[in-house]
Formats: sequence, structure tokens, C-alpha cells
Amino acid sequence: MKFNAEIEILPLKGLLDPQGKAVANGLPKIGIHSASNVRIGKFITLDIEATSADEARVFCETACTKLLANLIMEGYAIRIKAT
Repeated sequence: MKFNAEIEILPLKGLLDPQGKAVANGLPKIGIHSASNVRIGKFITLDIEATSADEARVFCETACTKLLANLIMEGYAIRIKAT
């Protein structure tokens, strides 16, 4: 069975996010004054062949913990959808 995985990786709350800070400082310069708490991360999609959504999630967990995310500084969220 085929699944589509969406993985969102963001800096952990409370850690400095220099890219987010730079964007937050730039937004008022282009007329956007109502944004706050800007954080910049990564969005990854994968098509996965697995026997179940749980198996696809395990695959993604392994990819995140061993390759995609720096767990000292980043957290991640996984969404699995059957295709």
C-alpha cells in the first residue's frame, strides 16, 4: 500500500531561531506589522510503500531521528496519508 508522509521540522521552542528573527524584523519594513513568533523550518514529503500507516510512521520516525532532524535543536511532526 502507498502512503504519503509529510514531515515538518522546526526549531525547538525557546531556542534562538536566527532565520525567524531576521524575517520577523523584516516584515514591518514591507508593511506587515501583525506577525510575531516567526520560526523557519523544513517541510519534507515522502511517498512510502508500506503494509500499514503504522509501518510508514516507523519509517519516518527512523528517518527523522537518524537523518532529517537535529534532535538537540529541532522537533518534528509527521502526518501519514494513504494514497
